[in-house]
Amino acid sequence: MSPLRKAAALVLLAAATPAFAETPPTDPTGLAKAADIQAQVATMAREMKPDQHFAWRPLLRDGATIAALEYWTAPGKPAIHPTDAEYTTVIEGAGTLVSGGRMVDPVTTKSGMIEGSRIEGGTTRDLKPGDVILIPAGIPHWFGITGGKLVLLGMKLARPAK
Repeated sequence: MSPLRKAAALVLLAAATPAFAETPPTDPTGLAKAADIQAQVATMAREMKPDQHFAWRPLLRDGATIAALEYWTAPGKPAIHPTDAEYTTVIEGAGTLVSGGRMVDPVTTKSGMIEGSRIEGGTTRDLKPGDVILIPAGIPHWFGITGGKLVLLGMKLARPAK
């Protein structure tokens, strides 16, 4: 067989052999476009009952990690997440964040979260759309609502094992 025919045969063999075939890797990346987020927030607003002051909706998931929307129309109780940091971005509305200080009347819930009646000695910050918040695990925090709503996009970040 001529060298040219041998080269042509090798090229054909390589193209037909699965080991040489390029397969694109699977990309597990989640993406929620701005329009998707706005549509979810509008749906949450429509579905809120008059006496309901909080709604939670997952937006993106990767196993146990969830990026979720929180829609608040009235403040909840101050909370502490003992093992998770909370990373949050304000999407719509306005409010206040009180964090740090000492939780008063702490009670551990079934989910392992600690809730209280108020926070003493915390730092108060105003919140508006675009603000980004990172609350370390174990830190008391509370979100107040100024205006009619506070919409957050956030996730819990587990504290790394030591």
